[in-house]
Amino acid sequence: MDHTLVIVESPTKAKTIRKFLPSNYEVLASMGHVRDLPKGAAEIPAAVKKEKWSRIGVNTTEDFEPLYIVPKDKKKVVKELKDALKGATQLLLATDEDREGESISWHLLQILKPKIPTKRMVFHEITKKAINKALDQTREIDMELVQAQETRRILDRLFGYELSPLLWKKVAPRLSAGRVQSVSVRLLVRRERERRSFKKASYWGIKASLVKDNITFETKLFSLNGQRISNGSDFDEQTGKLKEGNKSLIIGEEQVNDLLKTFSSEDWLVSKIEKKPSTRKPVPPFTTSTLQQEANRKLRLSARETMRCAQGLYERGFITYMRTDSVHLSEQATRAARECVSSMYGKEYLSNSPRQFNSTARNAQEAHEAIRPAGEVFKTPKETNLTGRDLSLYDLIWKRTVASQMAEARLTMINAEISVGDGIFKSSGKSIDFAGFFRAYVEGSDDPSSSLEQQEIILPNLTTGTCLDVTKKESTFHETKPPARYTEAALVKVLEKEGIGRPSTYASIIGTIVDRGYANISSNTLAPTFTAFAVTALLEEHFPDLVDTTFTAKMESSLDEISSGNLEWLPYLETFYKGKNGLEVKVQKTEGDIDGKAYRQVDFEDLPCVVRIGSNGPWLEGTKIDESGNEIQAKGNLPMDITPGDLDIKQVDQILSGPSDLGTDPKTGEKVFLRFGPYGPYVQLGNNDQNKAKPRRASLPKELKTDDLTLDEALVLLSLPRLLGVHPEGGVVEADRGRFGPYIKWIKNENESENRSLKKEDDVFTVDIERALEILAMPKMGRGGQEVLKDFGKPKEFKEKIQILNGRYGVYLKCGKTNVSIAKDTDIEKFTIDDAVSLLEEKLKDKKGSILKKTKISNKKTTRKKKS
Repeated sequence: MDHTLVIVESPTKAKTIRKFLPSNYEVLASMGHVRDLPKGAAEIPAAVKKEKWSRIGVNTTEDFEPLYIVPKDKKKVVKELKDALKGATQLLLATDEDREGESISWHLLQILKPKIPTKRMVFHEITKKAINKALDQTREIDMELVQAQETRRILDRLFGYELSPLLWKKVAPRLSAGRVQSVSVRLLVRRERERRSFKKASYWGIKASLVKDNITFETKLFSLNGQRISNGSDFDEQTGKLKEGNKSLIIGEEQVNDLLKTFSSEDWLVSKIEKKPSTRKPVPPFTTSTLQQEANRKLRLSARETMRCAQGLYERGFITYMRTDSVHLSEQATRAARECVSSMYGKEYLSNSPRQFNSTARNAQEAHEAIRPAGEVFKTPKETNLTGRDLSLYDLIWKRTVASQMAEARLTMINAEISVGDGIFKSSGKSIDFAGFFRAYVEGSDDPSSSLEQQEIILPNLTTGTCLDVTKKESTFHETKPPARYTEAALVKVLEKEGIGRPSTYASIIGTIVDRGYANISSNTLAPTFTAFAVTALLEEHFPDLVDTTFTAKMESSLDEISSGNLEWLPYLETFYKGKNGLEVKVQKTEGDIDGKAYRQVDFEDLPCVVRIGSNGPWLEGTKIDESGNEIQAKGNLPMDITPGDLDIKQVDQILSGPSDLGTDPKTGEKVFLRFGPYGPYVQLGNNDQNKAKPRRASLPKELKTDDLTLDEALVLLSLPRLLGVHPEGGVVEADRGRFGPYIKWIKNENESENRSLKKEDDVFTVDIERALEILAMPKMGRGGQEVLKDFGKPKEFKEKIQILNGRYGVYLKCGKTNVSIAKDTDIEKFTIDDAVSLLEEKLKDKKGSILKKTKISNKKTTRKKKS
């Protein structure tokens, strides 16, 4: 039977689209790109392997022709697509409507070489109306978009493949450089340098609680004898002193106490009241970058998790396309949003006319709509039957879209001054006169209802000359704080503001920075590592343009010019790579001048040591005073949780001094030492002696500081593991502490054991066998507190065990740091290890087999193929 073949990127998208197409349409998935540049030597065809340029995968001697190959794991997909094409009468390439999607369609065209009519089918939401419209308005492949994507891909390959090997030689193996990645790392490093150079300043103040008409409010000392009291913004971050020319008054503890006594005998009189009406307009609907920022702030999702979740929502038909710079809403979307406002909040909450917004981002491309709920009628979050993080993200998108068509919020800003003797206190408040769009959405907060309460700081009805009652007054001590580290949201915001990279790539860039060891995520912030410091120093010294934000932004603008046809791609690549100051020339000239040893260490002016960078991580090297009083060279492990911005002289002295003798254990007669390892400080019973068994060790809990550690506390820690008793089903039960906190361990036999984390209310040093058995009887929980629904153990080809967990955002598969969502309707009882491995293999295509041992997945040799 004659049929039309439709090709999309993913099985989920194929399944959704199939519902809206006639029965004679076959929809298949390409599983992303079917061709790419070779990822390693094994994928380079034999015919070109001896060519100097083959390592890069781009023929830099012949107009930068890319060397495309079909990876081995895509050969089966390509064969299936070719087989399906044989009986088709028409081919529709329905990949995403952006550079990446256009490129995938072009590659499919090159590989399949169809002899039947072929068209490009594009849409930005997967609804029946959108699909029918796309069928009626097919077009040819946009070669300008393809060329722009190819130029970008080639440029990134040249950048990474020229600079990354240099970093391997000069700093450490397995590092990488990238056009946007390296600039992003530099931003993190610069902020950390600012934190290191920051000088604390301290100052005092006074606050009081006042009451009128049974309403209590807070007020703070603002000025004394007409001179403003200092606050945090008055101090220089580099010196810790008042900024030059600043005339504010710093008051100390003694003066504050004197003032408190003085103010106790004075009247507190309202001397000035200012009321000013104000309005707040709703923010625009989401773009890719603003969605990543807000999901990080509100849902604590990483950029990578946000995009993965949004991709699923789009492919299942819940939202419009999620890679967009545009804040524009179509007439259909505007109408749907306004209907939601009228029906759910009332017409008084509707804006007077439909709102439209203009993008303020540099290099914005307005080809798509903003991210919004799909369709002509928006499903409310409850109507979607979504769960977990899918529901949370859809709810965020729905609220933001609907709020964009709501009326402005009206507020009254209130400022009051209270005179007390020679001092002036100030109070500020605001009342919400009309909530407007606040009813649906308040940026930066999860619950609009609680947000309204937090927004409204109520002051009583104050009039000039009113005498107020004081219920409490106290001194306040303040210390200035160093600049905050970037969160993912903050980094995405600055990258977009500077015009660096594309929002659609931010998630993968941040993921790469963490995966490559340039940053660790701590308390939702990105903390750069010592390796990041070393690499950034090298690039700043020898390749300053390539890590300069302005230069990178101009490069991005040039790539956009290529996509619009206003700039020729080949001359641009020639200049970038082979020009007088081109990348190839720079690397060749510079490589011999770079002293690798100098960049395998990080120096700090205020510390008597250096941090060395090695293949197994960083360590400290400096001097210490030996028992004879002589200064000698010393080395020490650098705990992984110490960041460049936090390393101080006290930590350096402790680490370089070596084991600290805390005393002698009265039971064994052996010495107890405080030592430092990669995972932080720990105590050890006895010396390291090759002729003895491994000495007993115990890590220090975070709440226990090394400065105050006593022998008794160390001995308590070393008492672990504690034998609690015998388990009724056989084996013994112990209580112990591990890297992830205190836990109960049931040792069933030599080869089998089972662990459970202790609850917050339990103490590892006092928990008894009865309580331990209760905990062991509870459902097994993962490290993050999720219930373990199924544990497959550790298959021989995997480094980590595989589990099915029931988490905050639904059921998912976990293997090490790799998580894969499991469909809501999956029968977990029937879910097998083969099903699990299949899902993980698919996920690993983007993770390069990082959780596998040597297997057919991660260690394949690709069949050689002649250049396409």
